[in-house]
Amino acid sequence: MTAPEPFGTRLRRAMDERGPLCVGIDPHASLLAEWGLADDVAGLERFSRTVVEAMADRVAVLKPQSAFFERFGSRGLAVLEKSVQEARAAGALVVMDAKRGDIGSTMAAYAEAFLHPDAPLFSDALTVSPYLGYGSLDPAVALARESGAGLFVLALTSNPEGGEVQHALRADGRSVAATVLAHLAADNAGQEPLGSFGAVVGATLGDLSGYDLDINGPLLAPGIGAQGATPADLPAVFGTAVRNVVPNVSRGVLRHGPDVGALRAAAGRFAEEIRAAVAGG
Repeated sequence: MTAPEPFGTRLRRAMDERGPLCVGIDPHASLLAEWGLADDVAGLERFSRTVVEAMADRVAVLKPQSAFFERFGSRGLAVLEKSVQEARAAGALVVMDAKRGDIGSTMAAYAEAFLHPDAPLFSDALTVSPYLGYGSLDPAVALARESGAGLFVLALTSNPEGGEVQHALRADGRSVAATVLAHLAADNAGQEPLGSFGAVVGATLGDLSGYDLDINGPLLAPGIGAQGATPADLPAVFGTAVRNVVPNVSRGVLRHGPDVGALRAAAGRFAEEIRAAVAGG
């Protein structure tokens, strides 16, 4: 049986062909209202279907935020399942933003839910939290390797509260975030053209020269658009690792809906600005 193509390989190809833009699918109540949709399952389904229709055949990555689907219970999860499957069928890679993190058999079950090829919510990659210890992610790392999927591990997040954990120093003087990045570099060692285990690093954080972001893996970078960062900021934040950055834009694109053409135009503008910034970085 042929081994599945690794996520890092597929992501590198998608970024090279379509540009590195990741568009979030974040159907929170206020955005549904802006689109003239009700805050119910029908509104959720219309919103998600429209984003997939507009984006899945042209952007490298779509990133549904599972919480906004989960709040509608089983019917919301059914919409999420369909959205993931349709997005992947149209050629987009899907990063499930669920930020799961636990230990032992529970972490293994989370991995099965999102990273097993037979799972209804099987995604190309999953966001996870390492703050029960990086080793707690071992079941997800193992299943991702087996299934050709990837992980994005929270490392340097843009929320101000994150620093109290991420910048905390261990007994050896290294910060928690630096430790997470070092683990990721080890998991990606020797992988070409790109490892499958990435970090979540906020694009709004400014100078990160004190951290080694060259982990031979992708860097999912939220914060472009509504949170204040711009594509032009990327080289200064990510330095030599900028070529491996996957900038995430959510509201900056989604606020142009529900018109499909307007959504596509907004995504195209961001994609071109990101290409230019990365090329000049």
